[in-house]
Amino acid sequence: MGRAIIFTVWLLIIFGPLAGLQAMDDRPNILFAIADDWGWPHAGAYGDPVVKTPTFDRVAREGVLFENAFVSAPSCTPSRNAILTGQYHWRLGYGANLHSRLDTKHQTYPHLLEDAGYFTGHWRKSWGPGKLDNWDRHPAGEKFKSFDDFLEQWPRDQPFCFWFGASDPHRGYKKNSGRDSGMDLSQIELFPHFPDSPEVRGDVADYYWEVQRFDRELGQAMVKLESIGQLDNTVVVVTGDHGMPFPRCKSNLYDSGSRVPMAVRWPAKIQAGRKVTDLVSTQDLAPTFLALANVPVPPAMTGRDWVSLLESPRSGRIESDRGQVFTGKERHVLAQESPDTGGTPMRAIRTDDYLLIRNFTPDRWPAGTPNYGKATIPGVWLGDCDNGPTKTYMVDHRDDDAEHRLKYDLSFSKRPEFELYVQAEDPGQLNNVAEQPKYKSVVQQLNARLTAELKRTSDPRILGLGVEVFDKTKYMGQGPRHPDSRKNRQKK
Repeated sequence: MGRAIIFTVWLLIIFGPLAGLQAMDDRPNILFAIADDWGWPHAGAYGDPVVKTPTFDRVAREGVLFENAFVSAPSCTPSRNAILTGQYHWRLGYGANLHSRLDTKHQTYPHLLEDAGYFTGHWRKSWGPGKLDNWDRHPAGEKFKSFDDFLEQWPRDQPFCFWFGASDPHRGYKKNSGRDSGMDLSQIELFPHFPDSPEVRGDVADYYWEVQRFDRELGQAMVKLESIGQLDNTVVVVTGDHGMPFPRCKSNLYDSGSRVPMAVRWPAKIQAGRKVTDLVSTQDLAPTFLALANVPVPPAMTGRDWVSLLESPRSGRIESDRGQVFTGKERHVLAQESPDTGGTPMRAIRTDDYLLIRNFTPDRWPAGTPNYGKATIPGVWLGDCDNGPTKTYMVDHRDDDAEHRLKYDLSFSKRPEFELYVQAEDPGQLNNVAEQPKYKSVVQQLNARLTAELKRTSDPRILGLGVEVFDKTKYMGQGPRHPDSRKNRQKK
């Protein structure tokens, strides 16, 4: 009997690692595709009548379409930091700001997957913008020249995880590229906070043209996977890092800024043609990818994996406790009139019925100072809003009439401490009802839930440490300058 036990232990020692390798081989590949400044609902799968996104639509048709996906922060660097680390951006110190660094103490899912046997890599925009001189390994995995280059170097005995990045549809745009491609500008469904003008419609069409380019390049990647027999063994996830680079979109906590397209294809486990309404966050991606790979999720991750949402056969609301999501913003561009004031800290809770935003500094300009002559960075003008025809039109025509003035104020004027929007009555989130007596209890209840989550996750802003942690950290970028400024801003 003793010899039998010894022989069994010997077999486990010798063949155990091989068994583990076989299990690793059976794990799915992961292709994560993320567009830069692509917001909801600009895809055919969501009913947009103009933009053409056949690849995204295919992923949604052959997999699952998420109706309520949100980012942690509507700003490139913190949004991507949250995706990589699986944490709310406000837990990442100076990594909560645009043009910053990410502390190496934070684990990223590509590193965890690489350490667990995955072949990892990225192409074009992944982390950033900012500086990574404090990292030995890129937080998104090794950089490759292209997806084809990555696949050529991919060892076939390992599963892979690839970050398929894009700079589209970030500004700048080729003027009239949308119109000249044949888009019917009259059919564009503008956000209700945009004035309706040829300039604005043309600008949105040019944005659509770049969305379509991203979609086309993703389609080429999927064709490549199909040609080598790996498409159906790959979990394909497609999303954006935040809303479009337009007024009251990017760098704002309204749905136009923090809600993003999301679709996932995985024939092995996902029943095709499903639509899920659970409220999810892109910080959930890291724990989801780790769960798919059977890798333990670190306790620091605040995101929740949604493998159960992928594997469910149902559509609609899958899990009753996924009826709320939290978002926030710290410093985007250094856009105020004093460097000591930093950014415009905001936090929000979004439920099925309401959006409540808390503006911690109502005295600051939410889109940056319009007084570019006094800006901390010389010439930076409404710096939290990218320059473009829509921004210029809204500023130039703000005094044309009451409607133009209202839409200018919604995008650029200062805001009260609390904003409350009722989804059923106001899906465009234009009418702040926070001061109406009948909504007093709603504001109190939602703010209590928001505050509890911020405290639970140790948000420095709610703990009174925001100035030191966020406001005073070094800003490493520039910003959009007024047209009269002698210095020209280059695209990030």
